[in-house]
Amino acid sequence: MKLPEVHILRLGYRLVRDERISTHLGLVGRAFGAKKIYFSPAEPSVKLSVDKVTNRWGGEFEVVLLERWKPLVKEWQSSGGIVVHLTMYGIEIEKAINEISASMKRLLVVVGGAKVPGEIYRLSDFNVAVTNQPHSEVAALAVFLDRFHGGKELKQKFGSEKLRIKSSPRGRVVIARANAIK
Repeated sequence: MKLPEVHILRLGYRLVRDERISTHLGLVGRAFGAKKIYFSPAEPSVKLSVDKVTNRWGGEFEVVLLERWKPLVKEWQSSGGIVVHLTMYGIEIEKAINEISASMKRLLVVVGGAKVPGEIYRLSDFNVAVTNQPHSEVAALAVFLDRFHGGKELKQKFGSEKLRIKSSPRGRVVIARANAIK
């Protein structure tokens, strides 16, 4: 059974200060099976970093910069998709994940920063807590996507990669496609 497409909305982060966390959200989203991430507010340097990784390591992962996030959320829902907001104030992931997965609808996962607008709690179809303790939004996204995909995302093939890791019990083994690295 193929799961529906997942996109991520990074919302309400502090420009420059959260740049590294935002970049890591893009990397985790890509590695754990999401197809796209939106950044609002827009941060071009984060887009550049994530695009570079996608170019080198393959796959089809898109980064979109948004000035306004609300139209995306409303359009997503009006086209039949589900919006899931990851927050430590939500319902426990164990109580929500089966219903979310069973819906077989496109998924927009909202990951906030320190200043998330209260409106996102009302607009979301699900407010989900990976844990009810302070934690990293990167960890929350990884745990949520892994539970949503049931571990299948860990075996995905990215294709078109210039670099690929070969599993090794010790050390690093990186395979570079001939003439691919510039």
